[in-house]
Amino acid sequence: MSASSSAVTVRPVGPSSSRFIDFPYDFYPAQYPHWVPPLRTDVTSTLDPSDNAFFDHGEMQLFVAENPSGTVTGRIAAIVNGMHLETYDDDTGFVGFFECVDDYAVAEALLDAAADWLRDRGLTQMRGPANPSLNDTAGLLVDGFDREPSVLMPYNPPYHEDFLERYGFERSMTMWAYYVHKKYCQYERLERGAELVKRRTPGLSVRTVDMDRFEEEARVIREIYNDAWAENWGFVPVTEAEFLQLAEEMEQIVDGDMIFFVEHEGRPVGFSIALPNINQALRHVNDGRLFPLGLPKLLLYMTFGIYEVRMPLMGIRQEYQGKGLDSLLVLETIETGPPNGYDACEMSWVLDTNDRLKNHVESIGGVKDKEYAMFETSISNAE
Repeated sequence: MSASSSAVTVRPVGPSSSRFIDFPYDFYPAQYPHWVPPLRTDVTSTLDPSDNAFFDHGEMQLFVAENPSGTVTGRIAAIVNGMHLETYDDDTGFVGFFECVDDYAVAEALLDAAADWLRDRGLTQMRGPANPSLNDTAGLLVDGFDREPSVLMPYNPPYHEDFLERYGFERSMTMWAYYVHKKYCQYERLERGAELVKRRTPGLSVRTVDMDRFEEEARVIREIYNDAWAENWGFVPVTEAEFLQLAEEMEQIVDGDMIFFVEHEGRPVGFSIALPNINQALRHVNDGRLFPLGLPKLLLYMTFGIYEVRMPLMGIRQEYQGKGLDSLLVLETIETGPPNGYDACEMSWVLDTNDRLKNHVESIGGVKDKEYAMFETSISNAE
C-alpha cells in the first residue's frame, strides 16, 4: 500500500528499514546543530519487535515519505499501545518517530497514513509524539531549540508544532524541563525542608542503589513507580519485561552514586534516578555509528565530557505522598552531584498540572529551561 499526494508519496516500511532509520541523520546535522544523534544501535533495537518488550502488547507500522525523485522527505510511526488501551479503554492510538522537511504537504501525507492505519484498527483518537510510548522518549519540543536536549529527551524543528496544529491536533499536556545548577541552588532552604520532613515522619533514611543487586533493586523501583504514578496524566503501567529491559539498558550508563531510595523504617517507599547526560558525549559521535571512530570518541567524552545529570524518574508510594519525601531525594541528588563531577541537573519532564513539584523546584532555584507538549486529535470523522 502507498499513498500519494501530488509530489509526496508515502510508503509503509519494515522495522529494519534503513530509509526510515537514516532520515534524521541525513536531515538534522546541516540545519540543526543542537540535535544530538542517538546511537543507531539503540534506534534499531527500539524498532525491532524481537528486541523490544513494548511489542509484547504493542503494534507499530512505519512509513516514509518520498519526493518524485525517490528521496526520503519524512517519516512517521503509527502505534497501538496495548497497555494504554487496557488502562483507559479510550480508543486512542499514537504517532511517533515523526520527522519531516519544512513542507506541510509532507507532514499531512504522513499523518494521513498514520491516521488511516489506526482507524483501520478501530481507533478514533491519535496522540503523540511517543517513541513508542510515554515510558520512552516522548513529547514535542516547543521551546528551547537553541539548546541541546538532555539524555532521552526529544529534539525537533520548530515548525513541527505548527504542522500538527494545522492538521487538527490540540495540545493535551504541557511538560517542563527544569534546570538546577549548583551555583544557584538554594541549599539552605532544601536542608531546612529536609529536616522538617524527617521530624514529621520519624524513621526516614536515604540510601544509594546496591549495584551488586541491580536487577532486584530495579524490581522495587518498578513496584514503587507503578504505584506512585498511577493517578498521573497518561500513565500506563510498565510491564516487568519492559522495566527489566530498561534497567539492563540503564545499567550501562548509570552512576550508582546518583540513584537513591528513601526508606521508612527500612522499607523502600520512594526512589529517584539521575542519569549522566550522555548526550554531552553523543554529540561528538557525528552519525550515531560506534564503528570505526564513534566508540573511542564516546568512551573519551563519557570519561571527561559529562558534567550534568538528568533526573527522568522519581516516585513516592501513594500512601507517603504529600509528606515531602521527594525533597530528601532532591537534596541528596544536588549534594552528591558536584563531588561526583556533576554541576547541574535537569529535572524532566514535570507535568504542567503538577503545581506542587513545580513550586518546590522553583523555590530551590530551578528554572524552566525547555517546554515540551503532547498533542492529540480525533480521527473518527476523517475522510
